[in-house]
Amino acid sequence: MSTGIVRRIDELGRIVIPKEIRKNLRIKNGDNLEITVDGENITLRKYSQIENATDMAAVYVESFYQVLKYNVIVTDTDKIVAIAGSLKKKYLNMGISDTVLRMIERRDTFVERKKKEIEISPGFKEFGYYAVATIINNGDSIGSVIILSLDTPMLEQEEKLAMILAKMLSNYFS
Repeated sequence: MSTGIVRRIDELGRIVIPKEIRKNLRIKNGDNLEITVDGENITLRKYSQIENATDMAAVYVESFYQVLKYNVIVTDTDKIVAIAGSLKKKYLNMGISDTVLRMIERRDTFVERKKKEIEISPGFKEFGYYAVATIINNGDSIGSVIILSLDTPMLEQEEKLAMILAKMLSNYFS
C-alpha cells in the first residue's frame, strides 16, 4: 500500500513518520517500532511485548477460563492477543476500542458489579459484568486483562484474579 508520502533522511539517518500515520496507527512518542528488511523493502511495525508472547498468554487465559468459566481476554495497546471463552471467535486478533485503550493508559484495575455495556473492539459492545487489570512492565502500561461475564455478577475474587493474571504476564517480561 502506497501513501504517496516521501520523506528525506537527515544526516543522522532519521526520518519523520507523518502525524496522520502515527495517529491512525496509535503510535505515540516513546513507542518501540520493530524494523524488518525484506529484499529492498523496510517495514516499520509497532512493537508489542505481549504479542510476542501470544502462545504463553493463550495458555494462561485458557487456564483461567477453565477455572472461572468467564471470558478471559488479554490485550496489548492495539489488539486482543489472547482470549478464551464464548467470545473467542468474535474477538481474537481484533483491534481494541478507545475505551479499552483509555483503561490501559489510566492503569485501571477495577470490577464492574452492575451489568453495563463495554466496547471491547471498535463497534463491538457486550453487555455484562467485568473485571479489568492493567499489565505494567518496567513502569509502562503495555496491555490489559479483562474478565467478562455476560450474565453472572463479578465478585472481588474476579478482580483479584485479573490482577494476578496481569502480574503473571508482567513478570514474564521482566
